[in-house]
Amino acid sequence: MAYTPRTIGSSVGRIARPVLKARGFAAADILAKWRLVVGDVLADRTAPERLVWPAGRSEGAVLKLRVAPGFAPEVQHLAPLIIDRINTFFGYRAVARLGLSQGPLPKPPAPPKPPPRALLPEEQARLDGLLGEIQDEGLRASLARLGHGLIAAK
Repeated sequence: MAYTPRTIGSSVGRIARPVLKARGFAAADILAKWRLVVGDVLADRTAPERLVWPAGRSEGAVLKLRVAPGFAPEVQHLAPLIIDRINTFFGYRAVARLGLSQGPLPKPPAPPKPPPRALLPEEQARLDGLLGEIQDEGLRASLARLGHGLIAAK
């Protein structure tokens, strides 16, 4: 049987399912799409931690939320709206109430760095002149990348 390469994304759900299920998140989409579900302001100040389901039921869960310090009263005030958005996302009344705990939120991933700018023709010519005498192709390519990064960073 021939091996067919697959994207990592196609396997993440299968691999993460046991861990997420232990935290009450049978459907991991709510974690991945939290910002889309609740909006930018709430997503910056809250993070879903766990869904606690009543025994033997698939409705009426308590969504445990980590809330940024000082923002819990605002989240309490917005709880009906948040619950409505979550239930709209799920398509049924999955969540009945929120359980809040204040504390530091997980750090968001750093935005990707922009690619280095293209070198001006005179900068490229100077770099090519400096690297022209190097015989080893691999070394020359590595030094060209390094030089490009250093020149573009100025």
